Amino acid sequence: MDILSSRFNLLILDLILPLVVGYILKKKNILSQKHCDFLVKFNIRVIVSLLSLLSFWSLHLTWKLALLPIIGVMACVLPGLIAKFTFVKQYTRYEDKGAYMMAAMLANIGTLAGLGAFIVYGIMGFAYMQMVAIFQNLFTMLYCFPLANYYHNLAHPEESGGRIVWWRLLLNPNQLSVVAMGIGFILSLNNIAQPHEMVDLFNALVHIGAWSGLLPVGYMVEFGEAKQYMVKTLDLVLVKFIILPVIAYVVFTQIFSNHVLIGTLMLAFSAPTAINSVLAANLYKLNVNIPIASFIVTTFLFLIVVFPLFFFWGQYHL
Repeated sequence: MDILSSRFNLLILDLILPLVVGYILKKKNILSQKHCDFLVKFNIRVIVSLLSLLSFWSLHLTWKLALLPIIGVMACVLPGLIAKFTFVKQYTRYEDKGAYMMAAMLANIGTLAGLGAFIVYGIMGFAYMQMVAIFQNLFTMLYCFPLANYYHNLAHPEESGGRIVWWRLLLNPNQLSVVAMGIGFILSLNNIAQPHEMVDLFNALVHIGAWSGLLPVGYMVEFGEAKQYMVKTLDLVLVKFIILPVIAYVVFTQIFSNHVLIGTLMLAFSAPTAINSVLAANLYKLNVNIPIASFIVTTFLFLIVVFPLFFFWGQYHL
């Protein structure tokens, strides 16, 4: 019961509290945009890289695990396909359609779902989730950004549009976590034992990563004009929290027998809209209020309904 209680406390301290604090710091003008940007870079380049190294080092690698990055891409592609042929039709403007597609496809798998997997399943759950999220940055850069640009061009055919400098997107400090994963893989494959002290370091870094990763998210939340789109984006709740988890459970219970892995994958397929959807919409001048509304609604429901259900379901199956 002590373990259950401590992990439930992590839900409050590491998932909800940093979001609330970030929002308050913004409203009180205590934290500047410059400081917020620094926290984002510090989390992605330093903390996530170290966590990726340590978690991948601890993995017992199998051929089936090689499927996880592909499964991670499908966690983004599948809701995009569902949205494309159903709910996106409610919008007539291309700026709205493109923004809605970003909200549907981009999910907070690596950060929010990753921390959730750690709270429920420990270091193995975190490592599995990071494997699922390996290709998410590539998917964002190689597919979502061009798709957002495509909708922008449809909305503004008079513009030629700028070109994406691919090597700058792929070869930059934000990709250090991929290098760290590779190093962790090599250490694991060569059966190099991980020092026991690394476990304590990992646990400490998870808390630091939670605050450095989620506090800026709370800072970025702005209700404003997004309020009018909150009801219209409720259909994404149906997609992300009901349709996708059901599909994940039916498919992955046929492929895997590991309860931790199955639960982690279901959590990945239940991740809320990512803040990157707002970034993509803003970058290509789409309607940013749609992904902001979806981000607020799905993150809120994930924290107060979806994740607590996963938490108790996961404890039952451990």
